[in-house]
Amino acid sequence: MSKLVIVGTVAFDAIETPFGKTDKILGGAATFIGLAASRFDVDTAAVSVVGGDFPQEYLDLLSNKNIDISGIEIVKDGKTFFWSGRYHNDMNSRDTLVTELNTLEHFNPVVPEDYKDADVVMLGNLHPLVQSSVLDQMDKKPKMVILDTMNFWMDCALEDLLNVIKRIDVITINDEEARQLTGEYSLVVAARKIHDMGPKYVVIKKGEHGALLFHNDHVFYAPALPLEEVFDPTGAGDTFAGGFAGYIAKTKDYSFDNMKNAVIYGSTLASFCVEKFGTERMQNITDEEVHKRLLQFKQLTQFEIELS
Repeated sequence: MSKLVIVGTVAFDAIETPFGKTDKILGGAATFIGLAASRFDVDTAAVSVVGGDFPQEYLDLLSNKNIDISGIEIVKDGKTFFWSGRYHNDMNSRDTLVTELNTLEHFNPVVPEDYKDADVVMLGNLHPLVQSSVLDQMDKKPKMVILDTMNFWMDCALEDLLNVIKRIDVITINDEEARQLTGEYSLVVAARKIHDMGPKYVVIKKGEHGALLFHNDHVFYAPALPLEEVFDPTGAGDTFAGGFAGYIAKTKDYSFDNMKNAVIYGSTLASFCVEKFGTERMQNITDEEVHKRLLQFKQLTQFEIELS
């Protein structure tokens, strides 16, 4: 069985959308990535940090999804990372209301010994130096390293970010971030520039408009599934990354053609994530629901045309 290491935040979120609002609920990049990856038969470990205020039931939830939590440090006298945001009516833009780093401020990830030979490493959105420190702990070079980042690190830690980007195989960022990182408006040109920075594969997420996968001169586009209602986009990008990483780890196929399947699986799982607040929907998806939605994706994208 392949091993997958996930590094990222396990956190509290408080969310407000046009459909309602929540108090503190379970969130964090590693949480969403882990729940998505748990759909696949992969030996998965989460590496993160929480405070003494983090409920045991949330840790049990991850364990019950067969996610090894021995790499989640519990700082008994500390408080868990907290983020609060309000989404606008278009659900694509949001305002951050509160960010409390708490235990995350001094987080030094420790990869469990049993996972230092992991086949796939998924570096969730964290400071680039933290991401690099995880790669330094691996006993051997993983078959695939996937990195997610954001514009905040481009603003305040660009050199560190460029250094870790040199060491990875796949980067997942959104279209705005790709443009900021490269100074190019065309996503095709931006992807080419990011290739030159190190990654073999570039995944550019476009929210409700799907995702693009670039490898050298090859491009693959996966649409987002049209949904009647989107309750909460929080964690959708992390869920996409978790589905992508989980599928790659399960299949052990690191080719461009298999990456296409991974993108579709990631998009499929992300379409569930947005249907409820926080992680609620991701906790209870059935195999039958996933299969049915994969068929919807296939019907959405499959066509025959006569070429004259």
